Amino acid sequence: MLNTEVAGALAGKVVIDLTRVLGGPYCTQILGDYGADVIKIEPPRGDETREWGPPFYDQDAPYFLGVNRNKRAMSLDLSCPEGQEVLLRLLERADIVVENYKPGTMEAWGLGFEEVLRERFPRLIHCRVSGFGSDGPWGGFPGYDAIVQAMAGWFSVNGEKGSDPVRLGLAMVDMGTGLYCAVAILLALAEREKSGLGQYLDMTLYDCAVALMHPHIPNYLYSGEVPGPTGNAHPNISPYDTFRTKTVDIFIGAGNDRAFAKLCAEIAREDLLSDARFQRNSDRVSNREELKVELESSLVRLDGAQLADTLARAGLASGPIHNTAQVVAHPHTQHRQMIIEKEWYKAPASPIKLSRTPAALRSLPPKYSQHSEELLAEFGFEPQEILVLQESGVVPRSRQT
Repeated sequence: MLNTEVAGALAGKVVIDLTRVLGGPYCTQILGDYGADVIKIEPPRGDETREWGPPFYDQDAPYFLGVNRNKRAMSLDLSCPEGQEVLLRLLERADIVVENYKPGTMEAWGLGFEEVLRERFPRLIHCRVSGFGSDGPWGGFPGYDAIVQAMAGWFSVNGEKGSDPVRLGLAMVDMGTGLYCAVAILLALAEREKSGLGQYLDMTLYDCAVALMHPHIPNYLYSGEVPGPTGNAHPNISPYDTFRTKTVDIFIGAGNDRAFAKLCAEIAREDLLSDARFQRNSDRVSNREELKVELESSLVRLDGAQLADTLARAGLASGPIHNTAQVVAHPHTQHRQMIIEKEWYKAPASPIKLSRTPAALRSLPPKYSQHSEELLAEFGFEPQEILVLQESGVVPRSRQT
């Protein structure tokens, strides 16, 4: 990912990034990784994730650093007419604008898509990220990852059987929304090649979280049974769970009858194949606890790390349970080049492997307002205009408290 010589798949596309926190910045980082010119515009107080630590590096939190590479940064006060005019001048050369203000904010500023942007910039793709959208029973309400996890049912299916609802330990509503937004933008870009027109993308954390509730919502729609937490076990597959061994816990997944037969052969438990409780996957799901007891009675005599390797080499899905340090240090993580380092910067790499136009680390996460003067000049602002904008606070040089 450190090769900056190859033009990215999105080279030449200009993205105005008005987003903060996680979902929107993750989306625009994806676009930047593949060559888009991403201009991150922060409000006078900056992106609050710069402060979401410890830890910190040079006053910025890794929470911010992890989703803001390959961007140039400027500051802009959009609450005043002068700031709004600056944005409109930037949009003259933009392909995409991504924002996650509270619904109605852009409209209140005279920057709404339907009212202003569509007519003035017909090729512009406007992606709005919000918690719940602008209308409906919860329209306009604020939404953060954990709140949406709770409302979209994620808490209810997470945790051990019989436990209280538990938040997922990753901000996957935000990250998943960022991924969906990137897909939506690419779809809109592809369609624009035919029509020549941009469009408005109405993306919400709630919609994305509901869409990601698989297989729980489909299971409920067809069975009428409300799913609950199953711990590490899968609601539709067995065995698909963590298992105790002599040394470490490992995860084993056998998604069909052939895989189950191979697992039984590898651990010398072919007798389970003739047990009526375990004939088909549906039988094994119905009797998952009994099956786990039978399997662990054999597994507790085996070395877990060695067994996971043996099963994987036999074509079975299995693996040890790693902590974060082990993931970073794992030889396969290194082989897949999933950790990138340049100067002081360290972060997960893009997982999207394109053969001709791969991701590249072109620039490190920017400091607040780092490129304001450079960008304003690039977009045709005269030196005196830039000075007035900075001295008036429309384009702050440093973060306001």
